[in-house]
Amino acid sequence: MGQKISSTTSNNKKNSSFLSFLKLFSSQEPSLVSSTSPRTGIFAKLTTPSAIDPNDFTRLISNCISFASTRTQEYLLFKDPEGKLQPSPLALTQQVFLMTYITQSVNLDFTDTFNCTAMTPEQRILLGADWVWAILEKPTKNPKIQIAVQVLHLPEREEAEERATTRKPVSESIQIARMESRNKNVYERMVEFCTSIGMDCYALFLFFGKKDDRENIYGVLSNNFAAAVGKCDKIDRALLENFFTASRYFHTPLGMIQAIFTKKTDEALTLMIKFS
Repeated sequence: MGQKISSTTSNNKKNSSFLSFLKLFSSQEPSLVSSTSPRTGIFAKLTTPSAIDPNDFTRLISNCISFASTRTQEYLLFKDPEGKLQPSPLALTQQVFLMTYITQSVNLDFTDTFNCTAMTPEQRILLGADWVWAILEKPTKNPKIQIAVQVLHLPEREEAEERATTRKPVSESIQIARMESRNKNVYERMVEFCTSIGMDCYALFLFFGKKDDRENIYGVLSNNFAAAVGKCDKIDRALLENFFTASRYFHTPLGMIQAIFTKKTDEALTLMIKFS
């Protein structure tokens, strides 16, 4: 399924400038923002990976997720004085968050037990997921628990990306994937994909900014979104955002991983998470 360690790079000038800027940030030492205290700015006090016990598996995973969230938030907050640098959703998703996470997980050497599979363009259309995290059983390496991730950007970013995409020629395989998935929206395809696997597959909708907080990264995770379908509710962005409206508590990435690891078999779990 998908591609392990994959990245898509555009050749246009805008992305070229962005990748140069990305290279500048990537040359700095790795850093991790604490998920238990509020940020005071994009260069707030950071925690280094070496402060984590290498035997604490849940903290190693949450370290990588928090690290990628922190790096992505830096780009969400970045303001180009000339207004020329506007990172596309694809750049933020694939080139900043995903590749930062992959680099950190390789550095911490646990990819054999918790791996990350990036979806191909066709799979993103058909399944609704940008990538899938999986906890692997030993020695078979079969997925024991999976987290399918779909990134949601601010509406204006997604609209701009959609306009740019419609102007580009597409392959036959992309056209076929669009035809096959035309009867369901991207959120419904994601929920259907996870439901087909079972209660050990979670859908994580990752918000790179929300309308009431454009500068932070949030997530809603559940292995029971299908219950909304059973109630004849439509799975859409409005439904997902309503989860945040009703929630007074947000888990950290560490809390999310710990809750998944300690959940009983076939138990429903729904969490709201603040990643930055």
